[in-house]
Amino acid sequence: MPHITSFADAERALEPYWPGKLQRHLQTLEHIERFMDFLGSPQDKLKMVHVAGTSGKTSTAYYIAALLAASGKKVGLTVSPHVDQLNERVQINLTPLPEEAFCEGLEQFLGLVKKSGVALNYFEIMYTFAFWYFVRAGVDYAVVEVGMGGLLDSTNVSTRADKVCVITDIGLDHLNILGSTLPEITMHKAGIIQLHNAVFCYKQGEVIMDVIRQAARKKQADLHTLNAHAAQTQLAFLPAFQQRNLGLARAAADWVLQRDTGAELEDAAVLHAARIRIPGRMEIFERDGKTVIVDAAHNAQKLHTLAQSVHAGFASQPVAALVSLAAGRDYRLDEAAKEMAGLGTHLIITTFGGPKDGPHVSIEPQSLQAACTKYGARSVEIIVDPAKALQALVQRPEPVLVVAGSFYLLNHIRPLLV
Repeated sequence: MPHITSFADAERALEPYWPGKLQRHLQTLEHIERFMDFLGSPQDKLKMVHVAGTSGKTSTAYYIAALLAASGKKVGLTVSPHVDQLNERVQINLTPLPEEAFCEGLEQFLGLVKKSGVALNYFEIMYTFAFWYFVRAGVDYAVVEVGMGGLLDSTNVSTRADKVCVITDIGLDHLNILGSTLPEITMHKAGIIQLHNAVFCYKQGEVIMDVIRQAARKKQADLHTLNAHAAQTQLAFLPAFQQRNLGLARAAADWVLQRDTGAELEDAAVLHAARIRIPGRMEIFERDGKTVIVDAAHNAQKLHTLAQSVHAGFASQPVAALVSLAAGRDYRLDEAAKEMAGLGTHLIITTFGGPKDGPHVSIEPQSLQAACTKYGARSVEIIVDPAKALQALVQRPEPVLVVAGSFYLLNHIRPLLV
């Protein structure tokens, strides 16, 4: 196996494990469970906070990790997907592993994968690598974001009774895999609940709550249902949806600390967590005197929340937006375009697809343009190259600029802003 000395080397080494290159069923825990047994079950050596949901799960995971770290704990965090670099998937106290440490560890780990003889896919490798590394690093807690769904997700391998499950807001997404109804999708999200776990969620619609309650009862779990989170003056610098995510994170982290140490979260820890930068989540940059907001809102629910936050935070200011969505998820297109059409007075549609995007490519821009026009977008242009599209966006007269859509779009845009 070639030496891995850079992120580019790591991406090349992981290419053979992309799901499309493997002849096996993807939605199964069979392979990852065999491999975890081979490794000595590192997931069962970790105190885990497991985060599932449709909207807000990445932010909630970041906030939980930040709250625990600010309380003096050593915290591992793994999220999916990454925005800029692979090492975002293995963080210690919210700091991604340095490139050298990440590459050395991954090279050693891929040797173990090969030795095991288990046919793992990319996502299984990245999650098991994180678990393996967290045990070696001696973290106090591992905060783990579900990749997709929950029940059959690669993260759902810890059966410890002290696992804490956090379920964020649930909506219609991944319909081609998780099911076409809210009960079906919720069943997958609530599938992370194991025997005697503690579970935290906001009160949502009854069709959702019925499934969560049933799952909790079946597993004899301790369900904590929070009422709608009230805005807090000291957190007014956060958009409303991030205050909501922080509120859920705070409830879970506070419970964990009280259970394990008897101590409560301090206000200083909450303020510290509230000020962390979460890649691709309502991130604000300044460029040529303009405000540029970057958010990985890629479905109708997330785009609606983004539009509300932008218009609330920048009331009466004209907005232009740069957008793109991933191909192969046509069920998202119509509702997402409806939200995009109201995002700004001018839309620039771009594309992505290349080595850094793995097997993912963007939807045909003409299809997205037609859908946005259908819902009332009057000023729409297509600029295929994402770097040129960003340049055109910055040159627009509108003072507020938004970049939204697929994470893979952000892979191209965010490094140019940072």
